[in-house]
This record gives sequence, C-alpha cells and structure tokens, in this order.
Amino acid sequence: MVTRSKHGIVKPNPKYRDQSHHTSTSISLIPKNPIHALRDHNWKIAMREEYDALIDNGTWKLVPRPPNMNIIRSLWIFRHKTKSDGSFERHKARLVGDGKTQREGIDCDETFSPVVKPTTIRVVLSIALAKSWKIHQLDVKKLSYMVI
Repeated sequence: MVTRSKHGIVKPNPKYRDQSHHTSTSISLIPKNPIHALRDHNWKIAMREEYDALIDNGTWKLVPRPPNMNIIRSLWIFRHKTKSDGSFERHKARLVGDGKTQREGIDCDETFSPVVKPTTIRVVLSIALAKSWKIHQLDVKKLSYMVI
C-alpha cells in the first residue's frame, strides 16, 4: 500500500484540518493527578472527550451501591499521542478501573475493554472489499464504522 508517510509527505492534509478537537498548539506536561489536569485547558478538553465517549457508548450506568460490596476506584491515565513521524498529535486522557481494588468472582465476573483489534478491522475491510462497498468512515475512537 502506498501512503503519504512512505513518500515522505508529512504536511497535514487540508481535508482533515477542521476536524481537530484541540485548538491549542502548546504541549502541556503530563499531569501527575486529575487535579493538576483540570487546571490545564488541554488536559481538561482531553478528559471531557473521554468522558463524553464513555457516556455516548453507554459504557456504564449509575446504580445504587449493593450492601457489603467493594467500591472499584477509577484512575485517569494521561499520555501524549504522537503521529507516525513521532511529532505531537494530541493530549489523550483515559478513564480506567483500578484493577488493584478488584477481587475476581466478588467484585466482577467479567472484564471489558473497548479496544478494536487489528484483526477486526481487517475483517471489516475484507468484507467491504468483497462486496465492493465504499468505505466512507472508520471511526475507531468510538468503536463505530459506516460502510456504504
């Protein structure tokens, strides 16, 4: 497959210029905790995007605490995402459950991680190719795709 990066094309494609959610060009240091993150505009935006994606996907629903049940803490993980050439792309915040506070068989009986495996993407693309469908969007961030 021929790609832009294989030909040394590193300038941004203007087709995608207006789709960036982060308008700030400054790179903020990775915060040590959520309180520090909320003081920084870039990390606050990243946290809001993660929270909105979790709500939009119906990842959880709020329920009353069952008696004698352990509370599972959640943690914010902060990272700088980079492009294939190693340059900064965006600030990424991830809300995850703290596995150290879980007890298998007591607090949980199954685990779920919303990660798209490369095999799944290849299968979807293979089906689209076999059916001569045009692919208009493959949105891995929210685990949805549209094949027309």
